[in-house]
Amino acid sequence: MKKYFKLLLASVLLLCSGCHGKRTTSSFAMPASFDTSKNYEVTFWAKNDTNKNQTAVYQKAINDFEALYPNIKVNIRLYTDYGKIYNDVITNISTNTTPDVCITYPDHIATYLSGSDTVVPLDTLMDDEKYGLGGSDVKYDSIKKDEIIPEYLEECMLNGQYYALPFMRSSEVVYINADYVHQLGYEIPDVLTWDYIFEVSEAATKKNVDGTYALNGQNVMIPFIYKSTDNMMIQMLKQKGAGYADENGNIEIFNDDTKEILGEIAGHVETGAFSTFKISSYPANFLNAGQCVFAIDSTAGSTWMGTDAPLSDIAEENKVDFKTEVRIVPQYDVNDPKMISQGPSICVFNKDDPNQVVASWLFAQYLLSDDVQIGYSETEGYVPVTSKARNTESYQSYLSSEGKDHDEHYSVKIEATKLLLDNVAHTFTTPVFNGSASLRDAAGQMIEDVAKGIRRHKKVDDAFIEDEFEKVKSLYRLDSISKTTSVDTPLPMESKLLLGSLVFAWICIIVVIFLRKRNKREI
Repeated sequence: MKKYFKLLLASVLLLCSGCHGKRTTSSFAMPASFDTSKNYEVTFWAKNDTNKNQTAVYQKAINDFEALYPNIKVNIRLYTDYGKIYNDVITNISTNTTPDVCITYPDHIATYLSGSDTVVPLDTLMDDEKYGLGGSDVKYDSIKKDEIIPEYLEECMLNGQYYALPFMRSSEVVYINADYVHQLGYEIPDVLTWDYIFEVSEAATKKNVDGTYALNGQNVMIPFIYKSTDNMMIQMLKQKGAGYADENGNIEIFNDDTKEILGEIAGHVETGAFSTFKISSYPANFLNAGQCVFAIDSTAGSTWMGTDAPLSDIAEENKVDFKTEVRIVPQYDVNDPKMISQGPSICVFNKDDPNQVVASWLFAQYLLSDDVQIGYSETEGYVPVTSKARNTESYQSYLSSEGKDHDEHYSVKIEATKLLLDNVAHTFTTPVFNGSASLRDAAGQMIEDVAKGIRRHKKVDDAFIEDEFEKVKSLYRLDSISKTTSVDTPLPMESKLLLGSLVFAWICIIVVIFLRKRNKREI
């Protein structure tokens, strides 16, 4: 009889653990020693679009690393955006052909972790005396753990473990045509409010009798363009203290504050004061052509912004001459500013050979060395993730050379960088869980759909927004998101019924077996 009771107990425990959805944390076992006599090939996936300077930084990092470790060859594969990296990783997980090292986002890593032991938890590697951060046997000046900006390192923790290293960090800022603002009769405050930016944008929609815009004399004017509408929604909710999602992965975005935000945005789309990148194209193109007053984009996009932008995408004859000013994103409370912290991180994928993982780890942490951090951050408006790199004479000299030229020291780029450095304490991150990437997409989708609805002459009211809520819930499967960080979550009713049915079935089986054995003894 004992074995039947054991089966019953095992079944109950298995079902309970499955219903709670609690992830079992994993760890990486360091090999007794790293086999330096063996050759390794490390596949490295990274993002780059049109910035050749970034490609050069990556290639120099690989060459310098391979000179230190001749037995480790690094093969780089460049992608045009992080979404394509994400899709390829998801596809390759099923065939066990993931890269060794990948530049990605924590939201994406949370989804990668839905596969068993797909991504290596870095705690053991980071703390190893020989090959960890600041390790004795690392052949370069390895960064120490306490030299990584704590807020950025914290972003890489999932389920109580580090699954990534921060690589670069950025935020969003407002790029402003200061001439237009003054022409409209306004001054530019140190911190913009949402009311201010919409008020000025509405003023910029005024037209002449011939149908051209009074502000620029052109046929096109989109006063306010936002590049990333997911960030727009997330920051507005955060500034309001409204729900988005909690640390356990519970979705909170479908609330009255979200309705209010969408309603306000709809009104400004209707007047022509506001549009988005997905609807109208790159904010920088309109800003540089004198067809936009406020362009909100990443600090990493600063090299595209302004009259003298080194990476401007429009023809020279279409550019207008204006003074560009930069501010943090608009706020609801100027005394308590909040701006999103974003930027890529580095993860290492698990492989059968632990030595292969160590080889990959050695390259991953090399990307935090001063030369790489400073070199990459100078290509766009990123900031290094280590205090060590930030405090070097080289980086401080770079910051102090603002406006020296229109390339490496482009004034708008360095101004955006300084703005981020000065506001690290005001940055925040969103909760990371399996499905958080989908929630982020849904946040932006609602703004895009409302804007498209207005442009298609639909009535955007409470009914429209309620329908939109249901639409994005279904589209992004937000009702079925698994909670990767939940602990001791109460069982849903369906699980309770299933558990009760299983227990009852086992009791019936045991009773039948018991009665049969008793009958045999009586015979």
